[in-house]
Amino acid sequence: MELRHLRYFLAVAEELHFTRAAARLHIGQPPLSQQIQALEAELGVTLFHRTKRSVQLTEAGQHLLGRAREILGASAGVADELQRIARGESGELRIGFTSSGVLIGEMRQVLKAYREDFRGVTLRLREMYTHAQFAALQRGELDIGFVRFNEVLAPAGLRLLELRRDRLCLIVPEDHRLASLPEVSIAECRDESFIGYPAGSGASLVDYVNQLCAAAGFVPRVTQEAREALTQIGLVAAGMGVAVLSAPMAMLRLGGVSFVPLTDEGADLVMALATRSGEDSPRVQGFVQALIRVTDVPVQGGG
Repeated sequence: MELRHLRYFLAVAEELHFTRAAARLHIGQPPLSQQIQALEAELGVTLFHRTKRSVQLTEAGQHLLGRAREILGASAGVADELQRIARGESGELRIGFTSSGVLIGEMRQVLKAYREDFRGVTLRLREMYTHAQFAALQRGELDIGFVRFNEVLAPAGLRLLELRRDRLCLIVPEDHRLASLPEVSIAECRDESFIGYPAGSGASLVDYVNQLCAAAGFVPRVTQEAREALTQIGLVAAGMGVAVLSAPMAMLRLGGVSFVPLTDEGADLVMALATRSGEDSPRVQGFVQALIRVTDVPVQGGG
């Protein structure tokens, strides 16, 4: 049973007149009669009582009338839903972000703007380390990532749009010998106990802190590990060591610590928007366009 057969049946059932139904459907009356007969033959029932003066629905026809309206209404709803998905106005957008992502204006601004413009899209946000986001994007489990990544080339199959660069800071107890300095070199910390992310966590900051220390001629002595930046700051305040985090983390500042900017070359951390290369999802494209519209990010910033 085809949808067009149901549309023909519905027109006749509502008009109870083949000539008027044919005019409504913009077809001839003989073809309409043939289509109704074909539908009755397919269903094995009589749908209309026909006389020279009238057309009436049979009991089976009355039942089909209600079902036809339901089916045709549902099919129209499916078409509208699919069109909204194709336009990026419906569906789901899966977004990953690092812990510092929600602390920067770019992410907050685009989330607010996108939600206002695309109210039919459900946003699924997941806090994840950078390398975990890359893997999830490559597996198709994420659509967009807010990542920290300083390398020249993006991971295979991904595209990066640089949003901003944030200075790395040394976090020390407020009574530490370096706490009152306006800035400091990582070399000043060669004898310090470090608090950092676990080595296998997937946090990109682990690699960059190791690179900075290597350039200064030492390997950081990590005595405490914590998966959350706030926990690291709390451990610094407790006198358990020093930590290196990006400047936006100062918004999580606890009493008893100082954030001292690092002077070393390369002591900054890029925040980038990661998507799959050649991504054609209208939801992703709409999100990127919203980001460009509400921030100062240049269109050519992708890599």
